[in-house]
Amino acid sequence: MQKLGEFKLPNFFNYPPYFTLQPVRETREKQVQLWKELIIDFCRTQKIFVIALEVDFPLFSNAVIERSLSHEAREAFLSALVSDGRAEWMDKGHRKCLVLWHRIQDWADLIINFVKENGLEDSVMTVEEIRSGVESRGTELHGIDRTVLMRALKLLEHKGKLAIFKGTSADDEGVKFSL
Repeated sequence: MQKLGEFKLPNFFNYPPYFTLQPVRETREKQVQLWKELIIDFCRTQKIFVIALEVDFPLFSNAVIERSLSHEAREAFLSALVSDGRAEWMDKGHRKCLVLWHRIQDWADLIINFVKENGLEDSVMTVEEIRSGVESRGTELHGIDRTVLMRALKLLEHKGKLAIFKGTSADDEGVKFSL
C-alpha cells in the first residue's frame, strides 16, 4: 500500500482512470465519492483546513503512476464536498476551499466536550488558548483553523453557551463559557 508520509493511500490512488473525470455517470459518482472520502480523511489526519486549487496539493498527483488531477477534476471533487456541507469556497473564483472535516455544529460539540472535560464551565479563555494552549494539546481543537473555530464559537454564542468579547487585537479575543 502506497503512503503519503504516514497517511495510507487507498488502492484507487494507483489506478490511473481515477485521475481523469469519468464520463459515465455511475462511474463518476463512485469516483467523486472515493475522492471526497480521501480528501476528508487526509485533511483530518494532516490537520489541513484550506486547499488552494492553484497550489500543489499532495493528493492531487501521483508520481508513481505519473498522473495528476486536472483543474476541472480538483474543482469538481471540492465542489462535491461543498454540496455535502463538508467544505466552503473561500472566494468567488473557487481558488481556495475551506475543508470542514467536522461540520461547524460538530466542532461546536467538540468545544463543549473540551470545556466540560477540562472543568472550564465558568472560565474565560482566549481564542488562541483554545487553538494552541496547553489544555487543547492532544485534542482535535489544537491547531484548529481560526475561521472554523470562530464560526463554531459564534454558533455556541448564539445558543447562549458562551460570550465572545473583543480585546485590543485579534490575538486577545476572549471567550467566557457559561455551561
